[in-house]
Amino acid sequence: MSRFSVVVPAYRVQGYLRECLDSVLTQSHTDWQLTVVDDASPDASGAIAEEYAERDPRVQAVRLPERAGVGAARNTGARHATGDYLLFLDADDTLLPGALAAIDAALTEGGDPDVLVYGHDRTDWWDKVWGGGDDFGAGDPLALTPAAWNRAVRRDFWTERALAFAPEGPYEDVVPAHRTVLEATALATLPRPCVRWRKRRAGSIGGTPGPQHLAVVERYGELLAATSAAARLFPVAVGRILAVLDDGSRTAPADRPELFRLAAELHRAHRPVGHTPEGPREQALAAGSWSAYEKAEKARSRKKSVRSALVRRKKKIRSRVMKAAYRTDLRTARLDPDLAVYGAYWNRGVSCNPAAIHARAREIAPHVNGVFVVSSRHQDRVPDGVPYVIEGSRRYWQTMATATYLINNSSFPGGFTKRPGQVYLQTHHGTPLKKMGLDQRRYPAGTHGISFAKVLAHTDQWDYSLSSNPHSTQVWERVYPSAAYTPLEAGYPRNDVYFTTGDDEIRRIRRELGIADGQRAVLYAPTHRDYQKGFLPRLDLARFADALGDDHVVLVRAHYFYGTRAGLADAHPRLLDVTGHDRVEDLCLAADALVTDYSSLMFDYACLDRPIVTYAPDWQAYRLARGTYFDLLSGLPGDTPGAVAVTEEELLAHFRDGTWDTAATTRLRSAFRERFCGYDDGHAADRVVQALFLNG
Repeated sequence: MSRFSVVVPAYRVQGYLRECLDSVLTQSHTDWQLTVVDDASPDASGAIAEEYAERDPRVQAVRLPERAGVGAARNTGARHATGDYLLFLDADDTLLPGALAAIDAALTEGGDPDVLVYGHDRTDWWDKVWGGGDDFGAGDPLALTPAAWNRAVRRDFWTERALAFAPEGPYEDVVPAHRTVLEATALATLPRPCVRWRKRRAGSIGGTPGPQHLAVVERYGELLAATSAAARLFPVAVGRILAVLDDGSRTAPADRPELFRLAAELHRAHRPVGHTPEGPREQALAAGSWSAYEKAEKARSRKKSVRSALVRRKKKIRSRVMKAAYRTDLRTARLDPDLAVYGAYWNRGVSCNPAAIHARAREIAPHVNGVFVVSSRHQDRVPDGVPYVIEGSRRYWQTMATATYLINNSSFPGGFTKRPGQVYLQTHHGTPLKKMGLDQRRYPAGTHGISFAKVLAHTDQWDYSLSSNPHSTQVWERVYPSAAYTPLEAGYPRNDVYFTTGDDEIRRIRRELGIADGQRAVLYAPTHRDYQKGFLPRLDLARFADALGDDHVVLVRAHYFYGTRAGLADAHPRLLDVTGHDRVEDLCLAADALVTDYSSLMFDYACLDRPIVTYAPDWQAYRLARGTYFDLLSGLPGDTPGAVAVTEEELLAHFRDGTWDTAATTRLRSAFRERFCGYDDGHAADRVVQALFLNG
């Protein structure tokens, strides 16, 4: 008997089925049975299922003699299941890496409950990824998405309760999904996204408007009539039905009055004693008045439109007023010879080279008053004692008009005008492996509408361009061509800490991160892909942590483009999500080794002279999409910083066999450091402050 029985119904999904099945076959947890139910599909879905069944004995293909519908296909799969727990996966969706291991761990921790409801995220035909929208902290799991594919149900519980999907029509999973929550004696939740739900551009019933969506009322009516928990379920049912009613992708205008009529009947028939309709929409539903509902909807729509228009108008007026005041300041305000304005990563906070320069200037050039520019949504990340202004505010424009020194690793917001007498230092924020600046013109897939005319106009504002190594100097000169700036070959101030931080401080950092004494810490820090939306590591992180053993811990750092979380939740006790940690330098100091792909962090980490493993499973795709300045995987001294892996098995083998840190990888790292770390010695910030504020 297997731990899991995964049931996949298949009808007209030949374009998606392989990816779905592969997402199960590649799970690190391998104790499963997979049943693919071919619902008499006229395309190649059945043949694909047979192919996988021949390849792997854990896969069984079941073919129905005639089309029965997705609910009936799932029911058939459940009857063929022999595992402890049932999982239902739609054929156009996928299990995320490590999902089964995380589900197994959560079930074990919960004492094998009747039901475990887990998280999901969503994607579309553009491969955009966004959150599932479920609030696991809200309290009642009944409010979580009522779907077949976001829960593991103990098979004995499923059988004992005679649970089944509606054999025909949409919303076939409403009744069993809610019943699993309502009737479970023991229920657990796992906030971690385990399933990626796909929104299809065409071909799905859920995304096709029509009268079939009237079935949502029938399903909830059936459920409310049969449950003793109607008072708990009723507001959830009303909310779900109204959501369908208002969704133009599901309910066509011609079908809305009939859906409302049916919903009003349900409301009258099942409204619990003492229930008070919430808001004008439900009040109209309770009264059975379609005209009142339309009136409430129009009022809500008007209010929303007016509010949006007012917000836009206020923003435009405010922007015009701010810009007018700024232009006045440019003409009349004097430059403050001791004022410096800093910015980092498009106003995300106080970090990188600007932060290191600011900190050092306070010590050796205290006459310079430094102010950071941050966005309003990131102001909570500004450390105590660091002066800042909010981008777009009156103080921001005053500061931009009067500061003598401008220091940034990206660009200042709002289209400022550099005045005569202002000195602009562009620090950059990494050593270029991928193509940058004008070189990106040859790789339009990664430019996302960049205006290269604006890039050059920005470049013409620079007075100094900071370089961390000769390679950077040469690349910046070509891709950001301008006679206006002078290369400042001083090294990266943010890297000074790698030479000046003592062992006691490193131990303190490790303790704060949760790294136990005696544990080896591996930092996994992949970079952003222009062709990938959302953080999706090409590595089963739980499997990686298991392979390293109890004496290791894995620090996971997603790129800042993906927010402050990597979405690990409680995936593994030795996986630490450090995406939101303010200082990546602390993470490097704490780590005994770095695993990365194309991140410029490798050049900084090399300053520590610790092992670097390159894990690049999509190297060819990355080079074609973005372009690179050298072959990171060549194995040549100066190009490759250490061991290389292009598959997950190769990566695991490096750590299992010890080949991640050998005499050969040490020689490669030494050559890499010589090429890219020659300017870094712990005194870069001194040199920059001296050149910028202290007349050289």
